[in-house]
Amino acid sequence: MQKISNDIGAIPITQNSHSPATDAIKNNGENLINVLNFSRRSLNNIIIVKKDGTKEKYNIEKVIDAIKKSATRMLVTFSDKEIKDICTFVNKSVLEMNTDEVEIIQMHNIVESALQALSPKVAESYRNYRNYKTDFVSMLDKVYQESQRIMYIGDKENANADSALVSTKRSLIFNELNKELYKKFFLTVEDKQAIKEGYIYIHDMSARRDTMNCCLFDVAAVLKGGFEMGNIWYNEPRSLDVAFDVIGDIVMAAASQQYGGFTVPEVDKILAPYAQKTFDRQYDRYICMGLSFEKAREEAMKDVQNDFEQGFQGWEYKFNTVASSRGDYPFITVTTGLGENEFEVMATLACLKTRQNGQGKKECKKPVLFPKIVFLYDEELHGEGKPLEKLFKAGVECSKKTMYPDWLSLSGEGYVAEMYKKYKRIVSPMGCRAFLSPWFERGGMEPADENDKPVFVGRFNIGAISLNLPMIYAKAKQESKDFYDVLDYYMNLIRKIHIRTYEYLGEMRASVNPLAYCEGGFYGGHLGFHDKIKPLLKSATASFGITALNELQELHNGKSLVEDGAFAIEVMEYINKKVAEFKKEDGWLYALYGTPAENLCGLQVKQFRKKYGIVGNVSDKPYVSNSFHCHVSEQISPIEKQDLEGRFWDLMNGGKIQYVKYPISYNTKAVETLIRRAMKKGFYEGVNLSLSYCDDCGHQELNMDVCPKCGSKNLTKIDRMNGYLAYSRVKGDSRLADHKMEEIKDRVSM
Repeated sequence: MQKISNDIGAIPITQNSHSPATDAIKNNGENLINVLNFSRRSLNNIIIVKKDGTKEKYNIEKVIDAIKKSATRMLVTFSDKEIKDICTFVNKSVLEMNTDEVEIIQMHNIVESALQALSPKVAESYRNYRNYKTDFVSMLDKVYQESQRIMYIGDKENANADSALVSTKRSLIFNELNKELYKKFFLTVEDKQAIKEGYIYIHDMSARRDTMNCCLFDVAAVLKGGFEMGNIWYNEPRSLDVAFDVIGDIVMAAASQQYGGFTVPEVDKILAPYAQKTFDRQYDRYICMGLSFEKAREEAMKDVQNDFEQGFQGWEYKFNTVASSRGDYPFITVTTGLGENEFEVMATLACLKTRQNGQGKKECKKPVLFPKIVFLYDEELHGEGKPLEKLFKAGVECSKKTMYPDWLSLSGEGYVAEMYKKYKRIVSPMGCRAFLSPWFERGGMEPADENDKPVFVGRFNIGAISLNLPMIYAKAKQESKDFYDVLDYYMNLIRKIHIRTYEYLGEMRASVNPLAYCEGGFYGGHLGFHDKIKPLLKSATASFGITALNELQELHNGKSLVEDGAFAIEVMEYINKKVAEFKKEDGWLYALYGTPAENLCGLQVKQFRKKYGIVGNVSDKPYVSNSFHCHVSEQISPIEKQDLEGRFWDLMNGGKIQYVKYPISYNTKAVETLIRRAMKKGFYEGVNLSLSYCDDCGHQELNMDVCPKCGSKNLTKIDRMNGYLAYSRVKGDSRLADHKMEEIKDRVSM
């Protein structure tokens, strides 16, 4: 017998469903209905005694309301007959107590018993919810404590959120409440225990109940033919300057309805048709003014060039100063570089030029953070002597001054290049490093035939959950268990959470994000306003993340990834195999992701120390390594780092980036050489520098803490956070958490 509640008087329910409650619910209910009819007058006389001692008349409608709410929370709908059978059982049980007053806790036990027989998960929902008052007092006290910290101290969990702002403080406080609600009503006891101890980490718990994670938003599809936003109809732009304005509005509005990275793929190709419209209009205008054909063309091209530069500057202003409704600056990425016609090339060059020139007062210009720029590199287009080599050269000049663009190889080795070479389809990164798994137009997970092609633009991810591999390894050793058995347990926990997330999000209506679900921003996103979004989720990925692979190797045999790495590779191959099995069995697009731990890299150390103490080269520093990267303090060359991390490249196709720190200042040839080397390897490559700007006199150096020109400490410093850039200092103050600042201080090869 398994007791379903610790409350006194709980009715026991057996696993084999032969309890009185089960029999009562599952029979046709005819005898019970006779009893109910016979005793209706008696039920009207029964009083319910509530927890606070107050009394009220027995009312079966309150039972119906409670069970419906419990069912809704678990995405279950009871039929009229099932509700009738539950009520019949509850009424009969109350009558059989032979008392005029029934304690509310006894009522709860009766209802819970009825639900357990019909739907155990609804019974659990009911059991959890009925103790909400006690739980909510504790929950709100925790939220209050966090709100005080945020209001008076600030928050450094996300470098893109300026917690000094009122709007950001409000958002952060709401996020704390939403996180607690998520844990309370979405997670099981097992899940919460694993999170509390640190074996798994659910990213973005404050947003996961509401919406999607990162995406490749189909801006071109939204623009084509016009669209509706905020109950206002937007006509498709008829000029380049208007296109920049409208795209900026779309991006800000749509990015506010999700969390994670928001990528506009192949922005050069999106903008080119509107550049053509501007050119045509201006050319005709100049011809009408009496200019020659050549002069009219020259002047029209100047106008287009000016609109490109003004447009990209406008985006940089907007994306770095206007916070989203979430309270942060949306993580916006654009990819560019493949377009070959004159307006596409002009778009890429203008994007790079605008970033390189920076923003600010004339004497104090510095680069901005958003949008992140990713250069799409094809050796046949951008290689030495190839048609678009000038774009590569311009990109290198921009990278060595601003660290962006990052570089994505489409012609090297590996998954992303394979998709491009075989299908001419680009897998742009979503945000800093997430990549979508293939989804074929007709076949889904697998191509229907040799002519079926994968689609990436318009798709998204529903969230990431990361494994803390050193913690899992330490647990296995301490408890004398097989490491892979323990790993399987936590991977299955993640798997179940992902499945529930797919099911939960699928019940949402398209109205929650009209640009995405109704106006074509997401693949298949032409739903009716009140349609459920479930059909769109089949092509969405869900990520299994990994962190601290270097520390796992250290824990295994006392060697770093530079010294060894064999065990780390073995573990990643195993995880890949398991994720592939889950994907096939469940029919969902799971992906394996090298986690870009920002705040997490410090949290995981604290969690490890609490359970397993301080272990040399594992938990003796205030941070752990990100994903598969070598430890930042390793004395290795950029080439060595590329080769060492290249071993893991094909094992994390759901999210990865490779970057090296350039100790070569502004040596252009060296930067070119290393980028081309990375492109041959098929990498998604980042150029790492430390950029410093004096906000008083405008002096710039690669790295400084005090301005050597004017002595000011009023500096802005830009460092690579993980796969993206962030301010490590703003007007002299750090916007990053202490553990991240310690990691930055230790960087040699990062």
